[in-house]
Amino acid sequence: MLKSLPLFIGLRYTRAKRKNHFISFISLISMMGIALGVTVLITVLSVMNGFDRELRERILGMVPHVSLMAYGGSGLQDWESVAKRLAPFSEIQHLSPVVAGQGMIASQKYTRYVMINGIDPKQEQDTRLMNSMTSGSMNDLKPGQFDILIGAPLAKQLGVELGDYITLVTPEAALTPAGLIPRFKRFRLVGTFEVGYDYDTSMAFIEMSDAQKLFKMGDRVTGIQMKLDNLFAAPRLKKEIYDYLGGEYSVSDWTRTSGNFFEAVKLEKTLMFLMLILIIAVAAFNILSALVMMVTDKQADIAILRTLGALPGTIMRIFIVQGMVIGIIGTTIGVIGGIALALNVTDILAAVERGLDVKLLSADVYYISHLPSVLVPKDILDITIVALILSFVATLYPAWQASRTEPAEALRYE
Repeated sequence: MLKSLPLFIGLRYTRAKRKNHFISFISLISMMGIALGVTVLITVLSVMNGFDRELRERILGMVPHVSLMAYGGSGLQDWESVAKRLAPFSEIQHLSPVVAGQGMIASQKYTRYVMINGIDPKQEQDTRLMNSMTSGSMNDLKPGQFDILIGAPLAKQLGVELGDYITLVTPEAALTPAGLIPRFKRFRLVGTFEVGYDYDTSMAFIEMSDAQKLFKMGDRVTGIQMKLDNLFAAPRLKKEIYDYLGGEYSVSDWTRTSGNFFEAVKLEKTLMFLMLILIIAVAAFNILSALVMMVTDKQADIAILRTLGALPGTIMRIFIVQGMVIGIIGTTIGVIGGIALALNVTDILAAVERGLDVKLLSADVYYISHLPSVLVPKDILDITIVALILSFVATLYPAWQASRTEPAEALRYE
């Protein structure tokens, strides 16, 4: 019975109606504060996870996770034999050759710098590009026809539609009697894509044999691009491939070009977590305030328990139990509310936009037009643990003060 005494009295104090309603109000505010902090934290981190996933799929879906090229930019003569040497690396989900170069794309209305990628449509059937087509098809790229795919926003800027011709200008100059002039080639627009990122206005895709003719590469390709099962394994796999091939080729990965962006997103998520923890910390401070007032209010009860033989440790555990009940209930409400809000935040924002007839998320600014949310169990566990720890820490000082109560002093004026 003595072992369960702190739990019994602590729960009884929590349930009992108090003469001092202000203490009850502070306890309720503390509980609601923790619930609100946990709800907001779970929702915000879920939205940050959603943004991270969407951007990763959009950005890294259009660029190779690992790239292999010959030194000096001379190109690979027999890429199939190199690809066969990569067979032992089971983490490579897909690989394909690419002929890449830079150029200007021009119409009568507009001129734009683009990255030109020569691809084999047969080997690109299950890629982000294939799934992002808004008109036409990747299979419309026919060898020898000089067809081209560009982003839908770029097509709008150029003022062109399917079937129209646009001009590619490559930096390689041609020597003519009039002097050095850039090389021009007309391409027919057969399809558009929309990823929702800068690639929509900075990338163009043509058939690989046409790219080889455009850049005068013969039967060579610029390199081999690889997609992995786990994109975060790219830095390790890059080194393994480089060592396995004996350093014959230059090997790079996506972290070289896009790594800083995702590190910034990760840092932003961490800082957001730390900032929103302050909401829970404020609520925990309210628990401390409520318990301090409770200890003052219950001086006579504490003194009676001490005279009946209760040890200081027992008194301390009584108030720890009472404070933890507030923390546990608040955290539980917050977790339930956070999960419910995180699972429905996309629909809620869409309903708000429809109701107010406004667009809160512009794809031109945020790259996405909806509010994504990905609920990660580890985030929920971390938030729950932090909230309970802060609640526990907040109980220590008031509980310690209660354990130091002297019965004679407390009962002198009763």
